[in-house]
Amino acid sequence: MNKIILILFLLIFSITATGQIKQTLTRADLQQSNRNDTIADNRGANKSTSNKNVKNDAVKITDYLVVSQANDTTHVDTTLTIQKEYKYNYLRKDNFNLMPFANIGQSYNTLSYDFENTSLLPGFGAQARHFNYMEAEDIKYYHVPTPLTELFYKTAFKQGQLLDAFFTVNTSKQFNASIAYKGLRSLGTYQNVLTSTGNFRFTSSYQTKNKRYNVRGHFVAQDLMNRENGGLKDSNVTFFESGDKDLLDRARLEVNFQDAENILKGKRFYLDHSYQFIKKEDSTSQNTLNVKHVISLDRRAYKYEQEAANTYFGEAFQATTLKDTVSLENFYNQVQINYANNTLGELQFNVSNNHYNYGYDKVVVLENETLTNRLIGDIVTVGGKYKKQIGQFKVKGDVGLNVSGDFEGNYIKGEAAFALNDDILVAAQLNHSSKAPNYNVLLYQSSYINYNWQNSFNNTKTQQLAFHIKSDKYVNLSIDATTINDYIYFKNSDVDGLVKPFQNEASISYLRFKANKEFRVGNFHLNNTVMYQNVKDDNQVFNVPEVITRNTLYYSNYIFKNAMFLQTGFTFNYFTEYNMNGYDPLLAEFYVQTDRKYGGFPRLDFFINAKVRQTRIYIKAEHFNAPFTGYDYYAAPNHPYRDFAVRFGLVWNFFL
Repeated sequence: MNKIILILFLLIFSITATGQIKQTLTRADLQQSNRNDTIADNRGANKSTSNKNVKNDAVKITDYLVVSQANDTTHVDTTLTIQKEYKYNYLRKDNFNLMPFANIGQSYNTLSYDFENTSLLPGFGAQARHFNYMEAEDIKYYHVPTPLTELFYKTAFKQGQLLDAFFTVNTSKQFNASIAYKGLRSLGTYQNVLTSTGNFRFTSSYQTKNKRYNVRGHFVAQDLMNRENGGLKDSNVTFFESGDKDLLDRARLEVNFQDAENILKGKRFYLDHSYQFIKKEDSTSQNTLNVKHVISLDRRAYKYEQEAANTYFGEAFQATTLKDTVSLENFYNQVQINYANNTLGELQFNVSNNHYNYGYDKVVVLENETLTNRLIGDIVTVGGKYKKQIGQFKVKGDVGLNVSGDFEGNYIKGEAAFALNDDILVAAQLNHSSKAPNYNVLLYQSSYINYNWQNSFNNTKTQQLAFHIKSDKYVNLSIDATTINDYIYFKNSDVDGLVKPFQNEASISYLRFKANKEFRVGNFHLNNTVMYQNVKDDNQVFNVPEVITRNTLYYSNYIFKNAMFLQTGFTFNYFTEYNMNGYDPLLAEFYVQTDRKYGGFPRLDFFINAKVRQTRIYIKAEHFNAPFTGYDYYAAPNHPYRDFAVRFGLVWNFFL
């Protein structure tokens, strides 16, 4: 309680800050060109940034700034592009490498993994519930000349809607506040798959008039609930795949159980503030020095409830009213010293302390062992960052090391980039990480006997080498090679066939190659994204499809005397057959299975998108090929993908 009061005090009386804008390794940074006040319109051409919906004609769309947690700054974008189509979903991000479940708000099976990691602490677990959980790095801060509102709406599956409402205002040039809420309720088409989720966000930022002191912070409250059915019964999988018209009413198919639900809840208070002891007055200034303090209190809890024990999970300690609850509290402090010199570059040294408290309210006694109920301790971490640009060449470095505490860990991240010209950027990355397993792998308790364990696994160690080529004119390419040692995974035990955590002793080699290119002929476009993956894994515990592809053929143009901008076309999604991971609803985790391969089915969508002033309208016929290409589509074993459905919605910005 004292920690909460402390952070609330700082949030209220210090407010929060747009820190100094951090330069990133982008083509625009490397070119350092003077930009005109223009933005790209829907076809990629430049137009005046004057916003006709804003009363003050002097205000431009580029004045509405969006600042990330890493201080990367962009502006509000109301254009309609194919990338907006890819992001018009529950997560509001491109889900190229994710396979969604049948109901919106359920989980996603992951088709491709990125092992770039700078975290030195174990994760909470229940990863299947975390796709829509907003971490600190997902929160944005704003600076706007006039009040700004955004409404995101999309229909769901039976008796439900998805809405994300956002509002921000600057009461002065120094102070900004924003408030937002994303809510979802969707009944779904199968038995007992209701989803109900909410993400509340409040942010504020403040900068003194002399720009020496910056402070910003946020409060986030989230609850993500899913009713669970364990998937179709094995006996009903054949009925689903038969395509029987009487069973197209999916509620007729039998599921493994209808009395369970899991929920992930979390609250976070976050504050970072900095003071410029030596401020950069003009372009001739040689040195800057600031001290920054970050403080965060993060609490989250995961609960699984079931009315009656089910043999799906094995034997249970009790027959009815099963309830498993686990919680984690992280209290985090970091102090940074940031120094910049025109000759040396930008340097940072930081020291962090993290107090963690994970566990349960009871001790479990099994036949051969007694499991502790909590993991409590402190981790002290030291780290540093470096950044330097010389002409068109730029380098970055980031290191971190746990120096005390129960969990060892370290990471090294290096990046170098070079702009060959105005269009082509080449970059290389090196990433090394050693990180402790997630908390739910180390300690877990449940009303089901099998789901009780306490482990002392080794750190998972990864080394990744990546190369990127970015070119709008030619092609965007990326290739990365990763070596994974002591990989942690869930799998059905050979002893009782029930899910448990394991550690792989052999090394895994993982190669990815991704290419993206859009072709254009007149007003017709063909956007292609293809990924190739190759895994060398003797134990078959790391499984991904060999090929993933997404191809969109669409037409875009102004109609109705330029009053409306239209985009319409088809999207083809496909991934090759592979041993797709299964889903465990009790753990909210995916587990390795090698009994059957899934995939190899096409998903075709037809969409009509339009923009009228600052409103973008979206209509889509999802998976319209389902009735004539076969009912063999799954998001996980025994969990079918979505049938054909028509959904619509909009994104609407208001500039006052």
